[in-house]
Amino acid sequence: MDAPLPLAHPFIVARDPQAPPAGLAGAVVAIGNFDGLHRGHRGVIAHAQALARSLGKPCALLTFEPHPADVFAGRSVIFRLTPPDAKAALLARLGLDGMVILTFDKDFAARPPREFTEEILARRLGVSAAVAGYDFCFGAKRAGNPDFLRAEGERLGFAVEIVPRVTQDEAGSLEAVSSTATREALQSGDVELAARLLGHPYFVEGVVQEGRKLGRTLGFPTANIALDPSSRLRHGIYAVTLEAGGGVREGVANFGRRPTVEEQGAPLLEVFVFDFDGDLYGETVEVAFIGFIRGEAKFPSLDALTAQMRDDAQKAREILARHPR
Repeated sequence: MDAPLPLAHPFIVARDPQAPPAGLAGAVVAIGNFDGLHRGHRGVIAHAQALARSLGKPCALLTFEPHPADVFAGRSVIFRLTPPDAKAALLARLGLDGMVILTFDKDFAARPPREFTEEILARRLGVSAAVAGYDFCFGAKRAGNPDFLRAEGERLGFAVEIVPRVTQDEAGSLEAVSSTATREALQSGDVELAARLLGHPYFVEGVVQEGRKLGRTLGFPTANIALDPSSRLRHGIYAVTLEAGGGVREGVANFGRRPTVEEQGAPLLEVFVFDFDGDLYGETVEVAFIGFIRGEAKFPSLDALTAQMRDDAQKAREILARHPR
């Protein structure tokens, strides 16, 4: 993944604003969860951006946290493709001006749909337009449908545009593109399929934390990152890129529980960055998954593990050479 270009203006993230956030007053908002921001989602977002340009208004995503499926289940059930920080990073690269996050709970879900249009869209956000997909529903018993949203926009004075189902984009068919299909690809380790569905390599963000430094003693110092607890990415070895401080480097990563040296504990992402001897502790980094090498395995000794790590690193270099940035 290329290093992100400098933004022309700050990207604004507003949580539960009570008044239009500075910089997003009169915005055109694309409404939805958009987990993954996959190719199918991009059509709705591009439509909102085009409308915002025509109106001379800022453009933002209006989304919900936690994921509604988790709220209704009462526990974490969704493998989040784009937790809020990753979603904000992608939206900024797409050229949006900001993201508004509304806290979603059962009380919020039980509110009449008119409360959403009057209280949130019209009063608290002061939107100039709302853009949603053809299947967007909201409010108690999902009574707020596209026709209701259109009527409310006319009544309250903001434009509403509903984007019909799109079956193809510049990369081809969208028939198989969905957040569910992307999650399934990642759970099986097929990061190349996930990239085709998303329109970009799957990536995670996190702060590099100090570990046991065992990798350093084996000749493979790693940057250790805890992923979002919802992650169900297949445990194993991946060819990756790591972006930090505006620079992008290549490497090999292990995601899992390190069965050779540790049987328990939360899964951890450990990235060995090629040809790098700097210190990344405390830095927020972005790791993009380019290719899958093998599943996680337990080795009979540290010597056997080290030999395998050398082989993994060579395979990662070969994969990355076929995927130039």
